Amino acid sequence: MRIADLNATDLDQLHALSISVGWPHRAEDWQFVREVGEGIVAMDEIGRIQGSAMWFPYGVRFATIGMVITSPRLQSNGAGQWLMGHVLDRVAGRDLGLNATRAARRLYHTLNFSREACVYQCNGEAIAPPELDRPAGSVLRVLELGDLDAIVELDEAAFGADRSKLLGRLLTCSEGIGLIRGGKIEAFSLCRRFGRGHVIGPVVAMNDEDAIAVVHPHAHRHAATFLRLDTREKEGSFSNFLFRCGLAVYDTVTTMSRGRRWLTIREGDAPHKPRTYALASQALG
Repeated sequence: MRIADLNATDLDQLHALSISVGWPHRAEDWQFVREVGEGIVAMDEIGRIQGSAMWFPYGVRFATIGMVITSPRLQSNGAGQWLMGHVLDRVAGRDLGLNATRAARRLYHTLNFSREACVYQCNGEAIAPPELDRPAGSVLRVLELGDLDAIVELDEAAFGADRSKLLGRLLTCSEGIGLIRGGKIEAFSLCRRFGRGHVIGPVVAMNDEDAIAVVHPHAHRHAATFLRLDTREKEGSFSNFLFRCGLAVYDTVTTMSRGRRWLTIREGDAPHKPRTYALASQALG
């Protein structure tokens, strides 16, 4: 096996790799992550891709790791550990976060990643939600490219790192809804094509009511089609709303970190800071 640059490899082979382990990514979804991240692949002696791993730098101090896949025939041969060793060399000096499948948790524990939270993958054939009253003093509108700076600022307060490159790319391929209060964007959601249908995320808001308000239009628009949202919200009005929209919990993954803890409140945070109600994706955070 040898290591090669993921961004210079064949898209159809990457798609075939994710199919081999039952992941829903289309070739278009692979192309998207190649545009916003960096990665490596493991290739055999005749040029077939047998594994992948990616990292997504946010600022100079933090990165998430994702798209770590090894072909079924190599999974018991230490290929994941070998790939992760190469990734960790390339992101040395950064704090790291990832969302681990059940099968991968043990590997990441051996690499000194610590558990922080559970992510609930909610999906299904969406049910149109009933009409809701807007939160007091708010207006909903479609997001535009000119809103990028405002949503980057809100997202950074929730996520803990600058994701301007990712959000700029997402705005070009997503339906975006912003909640405006006092002339300022106080919550937003993005929804785009992914896998079998559409995925909603990221969603950033100050509270459940605002988060529901910006997700509601997407659930209504994509009723009777496959819809997905990944969240760390286990209970409360937001998770209850997802269930009423037909987005039941299908699976879970585990948010883990290495270095500075990812999700904990940090010095300088506002007492009531916004939070991430839905991930951009399990790879992107």
